[in-house]
Amino acid sequence: MSPRRLVLWRHGETDYNAAGRMQGHLDSALTQVGWNQARFAVPALARFSPDLVIASDLRRATDTATVLTEAIGVPLRIDKRLRETHLGEWQGFTGQQVDEAYPGERARWRVDATWAPPGGESRVDVAERALEVVADLDQANSDAGDAVLLATHGGLIIALTAKLLGLPVESWPSLGGIANCHWVELTRRDGNWRLAAYNAGITG
Repeated sequence: MSPRRLVLWRHGETDYNAAGRMQGHLDSALTQVGWNQARFAVPALARFSPDLVIASDLRRATDTATVLTEAIGVPLRIDKRLRETHLGEWQGFTGQQVDEAYPGERARWRVDATWAPPGGESRVDVAERALEVVADLDQANSDAGDAVLLATHGGLIIALTAKLLGLPVESWPSLGGIANCHWVELTRRDGNWRLAAYNAGITG
């Protein structure tokens, strides 16, 4: 069965988030705040009745996903194609450090989804690999069920949302960020994905 609902859930706060550092593929850990954010989100996410949860193999996403799957008894798969954008030479830097070492490039990255940090990926690149995960769910032998939750990362969520909605690439930067442990809900009708909720979540 091809899923009719996708929930794209960002991981909880990490030590790098708290320090204002860019993570990319670096394997940072959830803070206590991040663990609590995941726990607080469980009741709301459980209402989607996901048949399957697929998580990025980076532990901040896997740990966040495990909080949900253990609470509601849903299968968990790990897929490295759901990793965050590889930020190349910027990984581990603060925004200020990037701006000092690469003047003007972070501003360019924000407004051009086809542009990649030195040694890294563009948002278009990220969307293409994430789209493969969704395409696999539509295969005839898929056991995905009606609703699937992807536990992943903010940059990937923005890129995949834009791709699934068929937005022009030049408009992708108009989508806002996704807060820690917030999510995007997409529903499918007549083969087309529609946006049901963006940056939804539990605050407090």
